[in-house]
Amino acid sequence: MRGEPSCPKCGGRVRAPGLFSDSWQCAVHGTVHPLQPVLPPSVEGLGVAVHRTRVPVWMPWPLPLGWLFTGVATAGDDRSGGRATVVACSGPGPLGGAGDLLLIAEELGVGLGAWYAGIDGPDPGAFLNVSGPPHAKVIAAGRPTPLWHVSGSPEDRAVFAGEARGLWLWAVVWPEQSGLLMYDELVLTDLRDVGAEVELLPMGALSPRILSPEPNRGKGAS
Repeated sequence: MRGEPSCPKCGGRVRAPGLFSDSWQCAVHGTVHPLQPVLPPSVEGLGVAVHRTRVPVWMPWPLPLGWLFTGVATAGDDRSGGRATVVACSGPGPLGGAGDLLLIAEELGVGLGAWYAGIDGPDPGAFLNVSGPPHAKVIAAGRPTPLWHVSGSPEDRAVFAGEARGLWLWAVVWPEQSGLLMYDELVLTDLRDVGAEVELLPMGALSPRILSPEPNRGKGAS
């Protein structure tokens, strides 16, 4: 993990605004909202993310039994504010073994959810078939929120996406069979609406999945 911003669409290096551009630039994706360094799980880290962002910071509330908060990051800079957030949680999978869940909230076109989903982004687009009934439902900020399965992602994960508070909401779960977790109608809270209760969150070690959605690869590696 590098302590510098990176591209939210590929995890690659970005160039800061300067003489020839007033925006952050990725050599592959052009103008982007930079993904800030991942913050290890802590009350202080959550506070930084909450105060930096303009979009929800979604967290299962309460966390599923045995699950822990395991990292947070935002995309955006001090000038534009956070345009996307990702929260990591880890715990026992429904069918045994360890599971990881990333919840991403983002504005249209940021591309962070698509990167973690492992699809060609920046948004679900053709990978999301909403013609039928939703494949999962969550309660987001008190509102029933349908989510649909996102096709085209690698076989090691299950991906769902929908809309909450007028923004994309992604849920990316490893391994794929742990996607059963999404059928339990999770209750999601926007941590911007939570006060001192956030100190009660159980916290674990930093999830490697929030550093990079690709196995055995650090964020921004070539």
